Amino acid sequence: MSHFQPVRPADRHRFDAIIDARSPAEFAEDHIPGAINCPVLDNEERAIVGTIFVQQSAFEARRVGGAMVAANLARHLKEQFADKPENWKPLVYCWRGGLRSGSMVQWMRLVGWDAQQLAGGYKSFRREVIRQIEERVPQLDLRVILGATGSAKTRILQALEAQGAQVLDLEHYARHKGSLLGNLPGVAQPSQKHFETQIATVLERMDLSRPVYVEGESARIGRMSVPIPLINRMRHAQPIEIAATPEARLAYLLRDYDYLGNDVPLLCEKLGMLTEHLGKEVVGRWQNWAREHQLSPLFAELMALHYDPHYRRSQSRHFALWEKRRSVEVTSLDQASIERIAVQILDDEGKAR
Repeated sequence: MSHFQPVRPADRHRFDAIIDARSPAEFAEDHIPGAINCPVLDNEERAIVGTIFVQQSAFEARRVGGAMVAANLARHLKEQFADKPENWKPLVYCWRGGLRSGSMVQWMRLVGWDAQQLAGGYKSFRREVIRQIEERVPQLDLRVILGATGSAKTRILQALEAQGAQVLDLEHYARHKGSLLGNLPGVAQPSQKHFETQIATVLERMDLSRPVYVEGESARIGRMSVPIPLINRMRHAQPIEIAATPEARLAYLLRDYDYLGNDVPLLCEKLGMLTEHLGKEVVGRWQNWAREHQLSPLFAELMALHYDPHYRRSQSRHFALWEKRRSVEVTSLDQASIERIAVQILDDEGKAR
């Protein structure tokens, strides 16, 4: 067993497992990718110990908390860690790299495992996430995929990735399609911290000498704020426009957003947010169509009156190289066509280089 020595976040990949000793609530907000949550205090226990610390004393909090920690560590040893071999090497962290992870590491090392503690805990990992974004994003050889709503940009990104291209799929990380109607049914968006963790994790393993493809996004994807360095880099990246026909886009939207007809009250509520901009008559008509499950005329007018005018206004203002964009003419957005579009983009990239 090696000497106990706190580990830096960049060295976390050397371990057999990463153990998050924080409470389930802390883990749910954000955690190191691949970490297993084995709390030494659960949510309720952590609150009890904190209250005792404030209302009574630090000693009493340690006494009561110590009993809870011992019980939880015993349970983890019987359950989560029961099948681990003698040469197992876990990395353990808590919030600041203090008592919670330290107590787990001490017990693991008494058992005989070469457990180590993450220096600075989750907070040091969080600093590493911010550093990765700030330092690596400006170095990206970025290609930004643009196109009016319904151009299947996310599906094209996925097809590019399947072809071996490097991709930042921000809408996937945000669990949101990025538009007014972009909430995914039954899927909650992550915390802002976890959104950024996912971005930094992908950036960490990217080859900076190769192009990276990303969808052109606004500064927010649902509740998520796209990191400012990434917004700035996107605004000066090479644009690739998916110039799909209105007919192709409408057909795609009817397939991709068909679930919206399953929650009519929510759809009507979302449409109502456009009343100030488009007026009661237009929005009222759309809400009636929603109640009648007539998504085709609804989506057609949403494109013509809301999404398309906004798209035309925003592109030249937000993307410095808009006038030098490469365009891909598209008349169909079925899966086979999407795969052909990805191949064409990569072929054009090869010719441009």
